[in-house]
Amino acid sequence: MPRILALIFSVLLSLPSFGATLINDTETEKLLYELIEPLASAADIPKNRLQIHIVNDDDFNAFVSGGEDVYVYTGLLRQIKNPSAFQAVIAHEMGHMLGGHTAQLSDRMSAEMKRTMLIQALGIGLMVAGGNPTLGAGVMAGAGGVAQQSMLAFTRDEERIADNMGVDLMHRAKLDTNGFITVFEQMHEMTGAFETKINPNRINHPLTTERLNNVRTQIERLGKKSDSAPSNETSAFELVRAKLIGYLDTSSHVLNLYPYSDKSDSAIYARAISNMRIGDLTTARSGTKTLINRNPNNPYFYELLGDIEYQLGNYDDSVYAYEKSLELTNDAPQIETALALVLTARNGVGDNAHAIELCKRSLLHEPAPLTYWVLARAYGDTDAGRSDWAMAEYYNMIGKDKDAKKYAKHAQRKLKKSDSEYIKSGELLK
Repeated sequence: MPRILALIFSVLLSLPSFGATLINDTETEKLLYELIEPLASAADIPKNRLQIHIVNDDDFNAFVSGGEDVYVYTGLLRQIKNPSAFQAVIAHEMGHMLGGHTAQLSDRMSAEMKRTMLIQALGIGLMVAGGNPTLGAGVMAGAGGVAQQSMLAFTRDEERIADNMGVDLMHRAKLDTNGFITVFEQMHEMTGAFETKINPNRINHPLTTERLNNVRTQIERLGKKSDSAPSNETSAFELVRAKLIGYLDTSSHVLNLYPYSDKSDSAIYARAISNMRIGDLTTARSGTKTLINRNPNNPYFYELLGDIEYQLGNYDDSVYAYEKSLELTNDAPQIETALALVLTARNGVGDNAHAIELCKRSLLHEPAPLTYWVLARAYGDTDAGRSDWAMAEYYNMIGKDKDAKKYAKHAQRKLKKSDSEYIKSGELLK
């Protein structure tokens, strides 16, 4: 029996630039928007232009591209200590954006390449890969030793500037600037022993101790202490962390972090998801119902229950849980897709029509391959032309051009030339 949340949570989109994958999850994305929006506002980035992408990668990292696209690694979310520390990471990356460092780095790299220097994997991200002692320095090789040192010094200076601009941005956004201290203290715990053995002139970030002292000075200079993260943000952050750990870590690691003696909501959440993943659906359902009894207005606990009931074959109960989840939250395309999938499995009177409506609504807000796949299933044999078109869109989104064109041709043979899906299929054949 397929897992709905696992399907949605794990439908991965290729990032050709660095071969990573993206995760879609309503709960996680909504929290990240809430945490990042004050920084975007302070940086004069319009709210409706900000796009957050969750990268399925263990690196303790994040980066901002073009000032509008924020990429957050699951390794960061699973390890960072609190919401303010997370905001500090994003503020640092926005500091790079505000300072125009990405463009400057490109120009500088081009200049240094002319001096026969080969640069591989030069990162300007804030942090290190989990457990990797290289501090994100990248692999530097080539004949231009002077150019290499110049490039490293250039990026170290930009990291210092981004730290300063990040602290200032946090201050302007009235967020807790001590998040920077938390981040660098955590970095020092991870890499401090290694840093004592390296030449600080051979890496592209300043040493963590230097950065920590720098932000402390900067925070003192700004004077007024910002408020710490609200308790509701902290609780939501702990739940998101637990969710990611429950889905992405081994069951033994989940129990190590969240033993059964831990009765907190986040611990029960992580264990319920982990139990669902390993097929212990009865225990998973029991834990999820405990969460719902404690928090009857949390839409994401109903979302999880909908998945579990679906796997148990209880389609009516699954539909009820997903409908309750949608009732409690707005703009939840992934949950709409999940409900549509259950409806196609139940296949009662009107279920497929309702599934089609849900998929169309979801696609208007957030086109996703899984939604097209469910839409094709909902159309089925009764509307084979539109079903083929939806499959063509699905294959197009996952980068399988040959299959996309094949289904687009099938769709056009079955649809009227005046149908919008006929025209859309034609676009895929170009």
